[in-house]
Amino acid sequence: MNSRPLNILCDHQALVEQLRVPHTLGGAQETEVLMFLFWLSTVSDIVHRTADRNLQLMSRVIRLPSRAELPLVASRFEQLAGSAAFQKVVGSIEGCHIRIKAPKEDPASYFNRKLFYSIQMQAVPIYANKTYPPEGYILLGDGGYPCIAQPITLLTPYREPLRNPVEARYNRHHTKARSVVERAFGMMKTRWRAIFLGSLEVKTKFAVKIIACSAILHNMCISEGDWLEPTVVEPQQDKARNQQDEQSGVCLRRQISGFLSAPTVPQMALEDHDYC
Repeated sequence: MNSRPLNILCDHQALVEQLRVPHTLGGAQETEVLMFLFWLSTVSDIVHRTADRNLQLMSRVIRLPSRAELPLVASRFEQLAGSAAFQKVVGSIEGCHIRIKAPKEDPASYFNRKLFYSIQMQAVPIYANKTYPPEGYILLGDGGYPCIAQPITLLTPYREPLRNPVEARYNRHHTKARSVVERAFGMMKTRWRAIFLGSLEVKTKFAVKIIACSAILHNMCISEGDWLEPTVVEPQQDKARNQQDEQSGVCLRRQISGFLSAPTVPQMALEDHDYC
């Protein structure tokens, strides 16, 4: 296998002549051809090896908050929301479709409702054996998620048309707190445009690795103080409503809405969940 790239490089002059562009320095054209041939023979292997090494960093760079860290996380979401009614929120969840080429195996499973092939990236793992958040804490999601209290607590906004000022007030605070995940995706799309705004023309299994590496490297950049202002903003779309039973989540959402609209909001309003 090692002899084939060598033979190609030895015969590169014939290709240079075929690709020659008038009024262009010959040395520059030869360099471009050599780089192209070298990429064909080596860069693919290097990219795969480096991706695998990056993935080994995942457990150190991407992790869920510990129990001891949850109060601090919750206090920051309370500040974002601007209300103590959200003092038990410890995360915001969002999904993003990343375009891929049509897989050879089971392509229908990758064809989304927007009519293209994709892998969906989510910012928070929520249904893996009740991994996160722990009991007593809450995640916020948009209308594409169910409003539930089991197996984890996930609260969504009221859907349009809103029926009264109480629902409108709740949605405003909910949006303030949830916006952090939209900002995070906006930063990643700005940082990795080829991944999030283009189409990954690689095998599906490797596409998953690339997406994971982008998240790892993004977190490392943040840790080093390399913040980017999001320049990519997608228009808000009405997402398909999740049909999962929402009764218990709706009760908690109604309770929080009441706290927000009460003259005085109890500081420990969400100390214990009351699911009706």
